[in-house]
Amino acid sequence: MIGRLSGTLIEKAPPMVCIDVGGVGYEIDVPMSTLYDLPETGARVTLFTHLAVREDAHTLYGFSTARQRAVFRALIKVSGIGARMALAVLSGMTVDELASTVTQQETGKLTRIPGIGKKTAERLLLELRGKLGADISHAAGAAPSGQDDILNALLALGYSSSESQAALKKLPDDVNVSEGIRQALKSLARP
Repeated sequence: MIGRLSGTLIEKAPPMVCIDVGGVGYEIDVPMSTLYDLPETGARVTLFTHLAVREDAHTLYGFSTARQRAVFRALIKVSGIGARMALAVLSGMTVDELASTVTQQETGKLTRIPGIGKKTAERLLLELRGKLGADISHAAGAAPSGQDDILNALLALGYSSSESQAALKKLPDDVNVSEGIRQALKSLARP
């Protein structure tokens, strides 16, 4: 999988950008929030990416932060939400706003996004509750920590929020990120 690209921004054609990486131009679909964060064409840029492989296409989606990519991945796991709809959600609100909306179960904020009706908004709120992990603590104003990085890594590896939280509780408070991930994976592998 392609997880990150760094190169020269050569084209902006919303919702797509093109980045030259070593002479190869990668077309990447991005949410509008990421597009607004990008510098002018010709500048160096780094995007976190998600590669979607289908029978008829390989599509790259890009994000300015790893948190944004993690939320995109959580969104596309929701029944009836595809990549385009997930991009629309991330274009319509920040990660913190989405986490706050899910925490407070505010259907109205989601229905303001084009393409999301009341039923889809309710399904999003139901299925995302507890799945945004560390993003909810960020929305509540907590500072990011090594524990958040470990949690995000476990979520990205496919462990559920409850499994990841349980593994985190077993770790010492002063553990560094790489050692914490290793210990958490070891505890999750035990029956």
